Amino acid sequence: MPLNAIPRIFLVGPMGAGKTTIGRRLALVLQRDFLDSDQEIEQRAGANIPLIFEVEGETGFRIREKAMIAELTQRPAIVLATGGGAILDPDNRRCLVRRGFVVYLQTSVNEQLSRTCHDHHRPLLQTADPRTRLESLLAIRDPLYREAADLIITSDGQSPRAIVQKIIKRIQEDSACLIPAP
Repeated sequence: MPLNAIPRIFLVGPMGAGKTTIGRRLALVLQRDFLDSDQEIEQRAGANIPLIFEVEGETGFRIREKAMIAELTQRPAIVLATGGGAILDPDNRRCLVRRGFVVYLQTSVNEQLSRTCHDHHRPLLQTADPRTRLESLLAIRDPLYREAADLIITSDGQSPRAIVQKIIKRIQEDSACLIPAP
């Protein structure tokens, strides 16, 4: 099957897994638009995510995120990086699973800490013990990522280029993923 027959591709996984980096490269190779749900929320809200969390709380942010996932997953021929917690909402999971090919970029807590230690743009990590927070989030979210995933790739110790090649190879091999559900 030609690559242009590939359905929408959605990247899920914890913060620091590389969803945005991989998504941009994958979209470039496939010659499609790249979207990041968190960036889209910020753009439309006119505020960054930490401010949205501060003013509206996590609940307010999740409401915005749900509407954004419902909208973005309907766009044709895109690569979409989702926020790490988008998978928590059952409606978000349904949108992702039914409307495209879901790639879970799995990463270890050690790698997450390494990649996010200087990033103050992540409200859920503004705690005295980021390791414990990441472990707790992963315990809750990992089963949901796995449930939604058509493909699981560990991003630890791999170059973005290698990960993109693995995703493309798997999609080309998996003819079942080329027929998106209505």
